[in-house]
Amino acid sequence: MADTRTPEQIEAEIELQRARLAGTVDELAAKLDVKSQARQKVADLKDSATTDSGSPRPEVLGAAGSLVAMAVVLLLWRRRRTH
Repeated sequence: MADTRTPEQIEAEIELQRARLAGTVDELAAKLDVKSQARQKVADLKDSATTDSGSPRPEVLGAAGSLVAMAVVLLLWRRRRTH
C-alpha cells in the first residue's frame, strides 16, 4: 500500500501532532504543580466566601457565629458536668 500524501500534508500532520503533544505536556505539568493548584484553591475559596467588595458573605459570618456559639455551649456544658 503506497503512501499518497504529499510532503506538505505529512509536515502539516507532524505539526498537528506536535501541537497536541505540547498541549498534553502542558496539562500534565499543570497537574503536577501542587503549589499552583493550592494557590488556585485558596483563591476559589476566598472568592466564594467574600462579596465583590471583599467583605465576608453574610451566610459565612452566620455559620462562623453558629460554630463559635456551639463551641462555647459545649465548653460550658463540659465544665458544668465536671464540677
